[in-house]
Amino acid sequence: MDHTPRVAAVHDLSGFGRCSLTVALPVLSAFGVQCCPLPTAYLSAHTGFPASPHAVFQDLTDVMAPTLPHWSELGVTFDAIYSGFLGSAAQIDALTQLIATFRTPDTLVIVDPVMGDHGVLYRTYTEELCARMDCLVESADLITPNLTEAARLLKEDYDPAPTEAKVEDWLHRLSGGGRRSVALTGVSRAPGRVGCASLDRTDGSLSFHDAPFIEGRFSGTGDLFASVMLGKLLQGASLSDATAVAVSFTQSCAARTHALGLPPVWGPDFEPLLPFLMQQRQ
Repeated sequence: MDHTPRVAAVHDLSGFGRCSLTVALPVLSAFGVQCCPLPTAYLSAHTGFPASPHAVFQDLTDVMAPTLPHWSELGVTFDAIYSGFLGSAAQIDALTQLIATFRTPDTLVIVDPVMGDHGVLYRTYTEELCARMDCLVESADLITPNLTEAARLLKEDYDPAPTEAKVEDWLHRLSGGGRRSVALTGVSRAPGRVGCASLDRTDGSLSFHDAPFIEGRFSGTGDLFASVMLGKLLQGASLSDATAVAVSFTQSCAARTHALGLPPVWGPDFEPLLPFLMQQRQ
């Protein structure tokens, strides 16, 4: 690529807690990618923390759609459009408009269908919003669901430990018959290990990469995984190679956080390990 890649990142922004934009911005920058945020909301701390009367939540839906005409006026182009947590149907409308306006044949559209985890949907996800997410997934080139989200997209019961045959079946079905690539996270093929199974739409190949499981529910690991994977894809890596790096880096950050005794809700302590990602681009 003979220019600095540019990504439109549609995520929320948390003042405290490593997730969403506070992960995507530094990770993509470490890869030499310009990250252009389209924030969906501002939170004083992400929703994994205990509820508090002092918590700040500022919905930014009203500034999302009006941003797009200005970007068009400026002649902005994007090598990728990357979405995460979306809080309302109106935000999905704004993202759909972003894709329709700025997508080119060379633009990678990656949708992380953030709807829940550990078998439970987030409280903001109504049936209507889940149905809208189904439609959004149809426009993606690549989706990155966890097991909870995959089950919801497929209208199946949650399975925390699907067999290898079931994982392959889910990948093919989630791909829409090979129309889009899939990176399914949280997959384990052996005790004490966890990783990602993927299907690459370019050639139909399946791959699996895993790493030692680190005890704890770390907030933001999905955002970290997807951001690292995207950075590698924009370097021209295959989906298999990109997921391998993303699995390894995410596990290293979780292991560091655990070793330091930091609360998992703070998110993975990844900043000291960013030089590794910078080496990846050399």
